[in-house]
Amino acid sequence: MKINIIGRKVNLRNNFKELAEKKLAKFDRIFDQDAEATVTVTVERNRQTVEITIRQRGAIFRAENTAMDMNEALDHCVSALGRQMRRNKTRLEKAKKVDPGMEFADSYYDEPEEELQVVRTKRFAVKVMGPEEAIMQMNMLDHEFFMFRDDVSGEINVVYRRKNGDYGLLVPDEK
Repeated sequence: MKINIIGRKVNLRNNFKELAEKKLAKFDRIFDQDAEATVTVTVERNRQTVEITIRQRGAIFRAENTAMDMNEALDHCVSALGRQMRRNKTRLEKAKKVDPGMEFADSYYDEPEEELQVVRTKRFAVKVMGPEEAIMQMNMLDHEFFMFRDDVSGEINVVYRRKNGDYGLLVPDEK
C-alpha cells in the first residue's frame, strides 16, 4: 500500500510519520499494492485533526478524528478503519479475491458483524436547479442532503451539510 502523509498548518515530525506508516502497515494484508492511503493532519486552535482515506479499486475507507494530541487522533482513526473493514469483510474479499478463510480478527476488529439492509425506499422527482437552490430546498426540508439535477451539466448531483456547518457538493466523476 502506498502511503502519503500531508500536514496542513503543521510541520510533521518524522516519528509521527513512522508511527502512521507502522499502524497502516497492519492493513497491508487486506489491501494490495495498488491501494493508496492518504493521512492528512490539520492543526487549528490546539485541536489536531487526523483524516485517513484508503482507496483501492473504487472502494474508499475513510476515518477522521479530532483530539488534543495527533497520536491519539491517529489511534482513533486506525481503530475506526479497522471496524469499517470488519463490517465490510466479504466485500473486501470479493474485491481483492483473497482466501475467504483469511483472518481479519485482531484488536481493531472487535465489533460483531452486522447485516446491511435497506429498510425503506423513497421515490421522488429530481428537479432541475442550481446548487444554491438545492441548498435552500434541503434547509427548508431540514434534511442533511438533497439530490437534484444540475441546471448547467444536466447530471445528478447531491448537496449535503458538513459536520462544521458548511455545505458540500457531490458531482459524478468523468471517469
